[in-house]
Order: sequence, then structure tokens, then C-alpha cells
Amino acid sequence: MLERITRIFSNDIAIDLGTANTLVFLSGKGIVIREPSVVAVQTGPRGETKVLAVGSEAKSMLGRTPGTIQAIRPMKDGVIANFDVTAEMIRHFIKKVQKSSSLIKFRPRVIVGVPSGITQVEKRAVKESAESAGAREVYLVEEPMAAAIGAGLPITEANGNMIIDIGGGTTEVAVISLAGIVYSNSTRVGGDIMDDTIIQYIKKRYNLLIGERTAEQIKINIGSAYPTDENLTMDVKGRDLLTGIPKTLILSNDEIRESLSDVCDQIVLVTKNALEDTPPELAADIVDKGIVLAGGGSLLKGMDILLRERTGLPIIYAEDPLSCVALGVGAMLDNIGLLKSVAIL
Repeated sequence: MLERITRIFSNDIAIDLGTANTLVFLSGKGIVIREPSVVAVQTGPRGETKVLAVGSEAKSMLGRTPGTIQAIRPMKDGVIANFDVTAEMIRHFIKKVQKSSSLIKFRPRVIVGVPSGITQVEKRAVKESAESAGAREVYLVEEPMAAAIGAGLPITEANGNMIIDIGGGTTEVAVISLAGIVYSNSTRVGGDIMDDTIIQYIKKRYNLLIGERTAEQIKINIGSAYPTDENLTMDVKGRDLLTGIPKTLILSNDEIRESLSDVCDQIVLVTKNALEDTPPELAADIVDKGIVLAGGGSLLKGMDILLRERTGLPIIYAEDPLSCVALGVGAMLDNIGLLKSVAIL
């Protein structure tokens, strides 16, 4: 009876705790928060820390803070790199969601999407972060499973469903059948590595130092995984490493594609490895149904064409690639039976 009352008055929450962005799904309302996974922290004279901003406001501070303020990205490669700051970030989002909830506050049930290659230590860190942020119960669901549910794949049927989730910190590849992961692999390659590759390329070739936000804009505006007929260029501002003076240069889409080729090859390789290790009957299903792409990194121009050419299989984008994991964990808030069958210990 108490559990039933608690369910009525608590707003259960599902979280896609991503390296680049955190999405929060509120039961009955859908996705209510979509913010960058960045926290701005101020250090006091005695070493004490205070959270100044979380999300978009904190991201705008990246690379622009004085010595006493740090803009921290607490998630690295899909897992928690800074436990305390992650706990503060989750607490901030839970409180933000609960402001619009009922007057009687109960601790919420929280479902968190995590990478398939997560270790026991990392699992414990995620659970403890959510519990310290006020969660009543914490369930962990592997991101490729959540992404498949969010993409609307028939995961409970006796058919092979293959999904590639290219996030900020990791690329997850999984083959799912009968609500279970038959094969999964996770490689720590994603949107962040693409950004870092662009930074290193420009630094090495032009002796120009640019920041993370500039690299991300270059990737979005002129980055691609496959040759196109378009001739795109972009003015890029940074600091000349030889003179120390700010300068501007013009970059083309061809050279950015060339710089990203190794990263794209790694994504192709992990996809091919998955296909080689998939049981024959499920592989036959994948030939018919194709591979579903999800995650923000999959939106790099030409990624679907590159994978189609290298694998010879149909490549289909999920309806909402950026939100698949959040929609998947959110769908499990109202389906406890499915949640308990797919949650990891």
C-alpha cells in the first residue's frame, strides 16, 4: 500500500547520463531536460567548492573562466570521471524536475542508461551518485538496449535487431533478440574524440590552437564521414602558437573529412566485428531489416553512407537519434516487467 502511494506522489525519472548531454525523462511528461553535461565549480580560499552553474550556462563558460572557476565535464568516455561533481549534476536535475511536481515530495525511482562495457566499479559510482542525489531506487539499463527501445525496435520478438549508438564518449554496437543482448561491444570512440581529432589536426597542420566549442562547430558545420559534391568552408579563429597572436584561417570540408577518417574507420571496424560474431540466424534477420543508427555522433554527415558502403547492409536512422536512449529508459518507467528483465545488476 505504501509503495502504491509513493508511486502516485513521486515523479519517477529516467536519465540518459551522456558524456556530452544529459537528458531527463519525467514520467507522464516526456523529456523535460536536455542540457550539456557540464558543471561550473568555484574554489574558495580554503579549498571548499561551490557549484555555480549546470548545463548550458556552465558550457558557455568552457575555456573562458578565471582561475578560481572551473567548467568541468564530469563524464568521460560514457562513465563517471568525477563522482562528486556528477552527484551534484544529477541532484540539480532531479531538483529542477521536482519543482513542477506535486506538493508532497517522495524520493523518485530513477532509471539510468549506462554504456554496455561499464565495470562494476563504474556501476557502483552511478548508483551511489543517483542515491546521494535523492533517488529511492536506482536501475541501470545498458544504452544500446535503451536506444533500441527508444527507436521502436521489436526487441521482445525472436528476431535479430542491430543498433549502433554513437554518443559523445562511446560507440555502442548491440544485437538484440527476445529482450536480451545477444552480442554487444563498446569502444571509447565518439563525438568527443572527433572534436579532439580536429583540434590536433589544426594544431599540427596550421600551428593554430582552438577550443572544444570551436572544434564542435567545425564538426557540425563542415565535418563529414563520406565524400560529397559540396565544397564547404568555414572561418576558424584561434591562437597562433608561433606568434601568440589570435588569427583566422579558412578550413574546407575535404580536410576535415580527411582528419576524421581514422575515427570513422574505428566505428566501421567495431560494426564489422559485431557482424562477424552474430549468430547466423540473427545475421539473416539483420540483412533483411538493416542496422539502426542512433546517438548524436551518428549525425556526422555521410556516416550512414560510409557504413552502407563498408558493410553492404541497409542503414536506417532512428526517428530521433539524439533522444533514443532517453525515450527508451523513459518507456520503462511504466513497464516495470520489462525494466526488471533488462536492468543490469
